[in-house]
Amino acid sequence: MFRRRRTAILVGVGLAVATIGVAGAVVAFERGDDDAERSSVGACRKSVSTPVPQPTGAQLATAGLDELPRAPNSARVDLVAPAFSTPTDVSNPLFPISELRSAILNGRVEGKPFRTETTLLPETRILEWSNGQCVEVLVSQYLAYLDGRIEEVALDHYAQDDDGNAWYLGEDVFNYEDGVIADTAGTWLAGKEGPAAMIMPADPQVGDAYRPENIAGLVFEEVTVKAVGETVDGPRGPVRGAITVRELHDDGTFEEKVFAPGYGEFFTGGGGEVEALALAVPTDAVAGGVPPQLEAVSAGADDIFETAGPGAWKKASRAVATMTAAWAGYRRTGQVPRRLAAPTSGALKALARAVAVRDQAEARQAALNVSQAGLDLQLQYRPPTDVDLDRFDLWLRQLLLDARGRDQAAVIGDVATVEWIRDRIVRALDPAELTRLDTLLRELRTNAGDEDFEAASGTASELGELLKR
Repeated sequence: MFRRRRTAILVGVGLAVATIGVAGAVVAFERGDDDAERSSVGACRKSVSTPVPQPTGAQLATAGLDELPRAPNSARVDLVAPAFSTPTDVSNPLFPISELRSAILNGRVEGKPFRTETTLLPETRILEWSNGQCVEVLVSQYLAYLDGRIEEVALDHYAQDDDGNAWYLGEDVFNYEDGVIADTAGTWLAGKEGPAAMIMPADPQVGDAYRPENIAGLVFEEVTVKAVGETVDGPRGPVRGAITVRELHDDGTFEEKVFAPGYGEFFTGGGGEVEALALAVPTDAVAGGVPPQLEAVSAGADDIFETAGPGAWKKASRAVATMTAAWAGYRRTGQVPRRLAAPTSGALKALARAVAVRDQAEARQAALNVSQAGLDLQLQYRPPTDVDLDRFDLWLRQLLLDARGRDQAAVIGDVATVEWIRDRIVRALDPAELTRLDTLLRELRTNAGDEDFEAASGTASELGELLKR
């Protein structure tokens, strides 16, 4: 879901909210172990076909939605929800969230580089979406960065009905400013704030209309299918069977979106802002391990981060030359997803400039940017959890750099980022390691809040050692 269209309504939630208790415990139980959650929502009846409640005319008028060019009910395909017998098997080809483990999207927002990591979490939730009816939902983490810093996190809830339609059952949203949660605008849960909402029909046809969000006065989007059977340019070449939709927002504006088989949301554009799919696994997975050229780029970036400074600039220059040659060789293989090529080339050029002028801080930052670009590319060849372990370490190194610059807002944002990445790697840790990691994360947040940069650096180093394999 493209998420830049929001209105702040809970400004000042504060630093204390962005703790491991939020990042680590919003999703509270493992897939298949739902007794505790069922007890919290009451007795659950057998799932049956159920009419989906719609906002009344009075509600639409009160929310200022009555004059929108909404689709007629005759075009709506989301007015009834079939039974949910196996809801976490979300295999709809145009929204295959249960089969997609990780995806990278990028683009530009507000004239700045925008990048997202979307990751299917290992846990599920159970929601009482209709009176007495419960549905187990997948939870997908959406982590967005604007100009390289945490901008938004959303935990999205999805399920699929017995006819193959994919449904959206709400999201927990955390919008960040200067590393701190500024508001939770856009948060809603089916059965609490309003009805479940269809996000992708089983067999969309031109003219079909449905609402991915349908709570008057809180969230509203209406989609109309404009084209089907299209071919789009994907990370590995042409992708057939895509659809184009036009999405109406509550302010009367429209966005164009493309959904593609094996990927789900593929492109979003409107008002000069773009978010597009760069890579998704397992759809774009490649066997055979990380190519040596790509390993050389990442190894060089790590070395420059550690050693850049007086007495090491000649070595850094040689490393940049080696990395540049390796990157050129890797590009000649034809395996570079097109939307990841420019960010990697740009990061390498910035690194070369910083090394040439012997700017230590800029060189170390540019090296981290190259490392991040390299990890995005490595996602094709490695298990997503292994990549996320390296992302966790990368953001600890970013924290070390920001702490050295005594930039509290940046350090606090770095802490928030590793807290959210923590939720992706829990299955890779044994219970003792996880307990130690959570203890250190709480300590790290305290260090950041106290502006104790030396202590924060020490704690970050301890975390890095804990996760070394």
